[in-house]
Amino acid sequence: MRAAVTCCCMVATLVVSAISACQARQDAQTPMQMAGMDSSDEQRATIAAQDAMSGPTPEDLHMTLTPQRPPSATDSTRAARVLVTMRAALSKYRDVAAAEADGFRQFLPGVRQATYHFTNRRWAIQEMLRFDPAKPTSLLYRQDSEGRFVLVGAMYAAPARLSFDDLDRRIPLSVVRWHEHVHWCVPPVGHRERWGETRGGQPVFGPKSPIATAEACDVVGGRFLPRIFGWMVHVMAFEGDDPAVIWGGDHAHHHS
Repeated sequence: MRAAVTCCCMVATLVVSAISACQARQDAQTPMQMAGMDSSDEQRATIAAQDAMSGPTPEDLHMTLTPQRPPSATDSTRAARVLVTMRAALSKYRDVAAAEADGFRQFLPGVRQATYHFTNRRWAIQEMLRFDPAKPTSLLYRQDSEGRFVLVGAMYAAPARLSFDDLDRRIPLSVVRWHEHVHWCVPPVGHRERWGETRGGQPVFGPKSPIATAEACDVVGGRFLPRIFGWMVHVMAFEGDDPAVIWGGDHAHHHS
């Protein structure tokens, strides 16, 4: 696994404070389940999640994927509608200046990444309550050989409380696999410097650590988080017409 893409997870650092502020009156679940984590640790956890998602993402100790459902003509039709809506609504953001004018902000500007997330905080909050293919949490860009941002897709997020059936109603589970980050051991609050600790050549904390239980996390003096973010999925609507690329979540393609 190599450095960085998605935003997946991303982003969450950009929206968590705004979502938290609105949670009481909206009764919406935030995309990050990181109570007690300070802002510097939130960003470090986000970067770690991105790193973990570089390359293929098989189900492992720290990631849960939705089960693949049998394909159907109805699901294919629903997915095609999502794609048509995305392309019609988001194609204007091929110009990154247009995205920025509409409130999208780059995650980790100045940091080289395989895929860059531009997140709209207002849409991210709204997505905790509804699904609209025309209003994703983040736009996904890559840079060409001249450093220009090229639109490749969008990332959608959903509250962790949603069931598989709920997610299926957003985008069919026979077409995509939503994912969430789970079972993380992270450093104590205020001890950001411990993120780099290793034991036996393996990271002690984060998504590459072999620690995946509360008991083992206690032994190293960490904090165990059953879930880090809510559900999320990438749709690479502008990468061509190959369904494997469009709906494959970007995890097995084009990573540095």
